[in-house]
Amino acid sequence: MRYLTVLVKPSGDGAFHPLGGELTDAPSIKRRAIHYVELLADDTVLLFAEASGSQERYRQIMENSPHVISYLTAGEDRWMAVSQFEPTEAVRRALELQRESLLVIDTPIRFTADDHLKVTYLGTDEIFKKLYKYVENVEYITFEILETGDYEANGSSFSRMITSRQEEILETAVDLGYYSEPRQASLEDISEVVGITPGTVGEHLRKVEERVFNEMVH
Repeated sequence: MRYLTVLVKPSGDGAFHPLGGELTDAPSIKRRAIHYVELLADDTVLLFAEASGSQERYRQIMENSPHVISYLTAGEDRWMAVSQFEPTEAVRRALELQRESLLVIDTPIRFTADDHLKVTYLGTDEIFKKLYKYVENVEYITFEILETGDYEANGSSFSRMITSRQEEILETAVDLGYYSEPRQASLEDISEVVGITPGTVGEHLRKVEERVFNEMVH
């Protein structure tokens, strides 16, 4: 099995869905991630998403939207929302393609700082070719390939963010208490275990932290 990570953007100044456009245009709401999305048998969409900011403004938008059938929220600072809504034809067709082609989404789908979608698909090269062909024939989205490779069944989207060596060093740092409060280990302690210089250990950890923090905020 292979994975394909892409950046999906609505063409021009549009949005994937009018409801999404309203939420994006609300400065008091920060959309974070989509944890589950499904086209139901009645042709409505079920969405489980994560956000932060004003739940009151979110509820106002949902109450006033002609597309929304039902919704509920839970949580405080970073809160979750489940909603059922009517899709546009484009959204419906995209979800149908996913279902028909056995294309699997490795959730969560992340929103970037520009409210574009960073999506990782799982499948075969043949399935990905069907996806490419579909995207070539639609005008409402642009599709930028960020990364592709072999999918490790026991891995995670996090493990693909860093190298195996970086993961080993990070695990050693955590085990020794480098990230504990107060700190219980130094770069020198980690270097003795992994067999590289303290400076190189620090460089690896900085790269890991950069990748993780970029993923969290984008």
